[in-house]
Amino acid sequence: MLIWLLACRNCDDKGISVRKGSSFVVRSDGRLSYGLNGRGDRAEHLITNAVAAKEDTAAASTSSKPGHELLLFEALREGLEEEMDRDPTVCVMGEDVGHYGGSYKVTKGLAPKYGDLRVLDTPIAENSFTGMGIGAAMTGLRPVVEGMNMGFLLLAFNQISNNCGMLHYTSGGQFKIPIVIRGPGGVGRQLGAEHSQRLESYFQSIPGIQMVACSTPYNAKGLMKAAIRSDNPVILFEHVLLYNLKERIPDEEYVLNLEEAEMVRPGEHVTILTYSRMRYHVMQAAKTLVNKGYDPEVIDIRSLKPFDLYTIGKSVKKTHRVLIVEECMRTGGIGASLTAAITENFHDYLDAPIVCLSSQDVPTPYAGTLENWTVVQPPQIVTAVEQLCQ
Repeated sequence: MLIWLLACRNCDDKGISVRKGSSFVVRSDGRLSYGLNGRGDRAEHLITNAVAAKEDTAAASTSSKPGHELLLFEALREGLEEEMDRDPTVCVMGEDVGHYGGSYKVTKGLAPKYGDLRVLDTPIAENSFTGMGIGAAMTGLRPVVEGMNMGFLLLAFNQISNNCGMLHYTSGGQFKIPIVIRGPGGVGRQLGAEHSQRLESYFQSIPGIQMVACSTPYNAKGLMKAAIRSDNPVILFEHVLLYNLKERIPDEEYVLNLEEAEMVRPGEHVTILTYSRMRYHVMQAAKTLVNKGYDPEVIDIRSLKPFDLYTIGKSVKKTHRVLIVEECMRTGGIGASLTAAITENFHDYLDAPIVCLSSQDVPTPYAGTLENWTVVQPPQIVTAVEQLCQ
């Protein structure tokens, strides 16, 4: 895998929201390549190495594998385009999703192909176009609503909560709401507090909503296709720093299970549960842990609601220790709900208290060094595992 990260505040045609003035590439072996102004020391401090050793081998031989290489935002687009070809009721709506191609280029090229009615540019009014998407779903369409930034969807919270999640029940089953609500979120590179929101914790308590988080090009495409085909409303969380993650994916069609976790790394000593960007922080920490003699089992939970308690429980029964690593806030976050679920279902299998590493309960600072301190970093994960396994 290869992560391309550019430092420029505006989005380029590859769909990156970045800070102007420098560019660098994080390779799977952890090496950095710099460009433009070459401010390597600061970039290296902020950047996260991507993958563990066993994936380094896979990355080295990727050219010999079948399939095709895509960046994560391209994989999302490919999944969306395949579903629009397959089902004429699938449509897209949101700010700048049409001829501009979306703020992160997920919908680039779709408007000329499908027309302005199936790829609908909307005004800057999240409550209005989200409500319109829900109404369209009630009448038989399968809309994909893009929030330019997940933080903006707070303006549509009434529509998502009181309409999207509940109408199937309150209508006595007369209406299905097959809608996908998706967009970028998470802590980026100095995007400020309002553009660094993690809304998983906001939406998890809404009855009737499913939530998934993609972390690789492969699962991004598979989850997008599954979400569009689902008759339930699905919120698909995409991380702003993962859009340019590159991976080789199969040429043949595939659809993933919306309620299934992914075993990233089998292990024996401790279960590490994570999702989205934190998957890569965990895998970087796993390198250090393996060198220290630990054998962590890493699971990308992917399904944030409901949890895949079968996969999680099977791992807990094997390792008897659990570490949860999330970018969500500590208070009322996904980690808190996951801790409760594991305690209720697998308490007797635990040999130590569950440890949860979360972001600090503070607005995300604009300053890069302070922003870095609010998010869980690999050394913290290593320390937590060492303490758990004592």
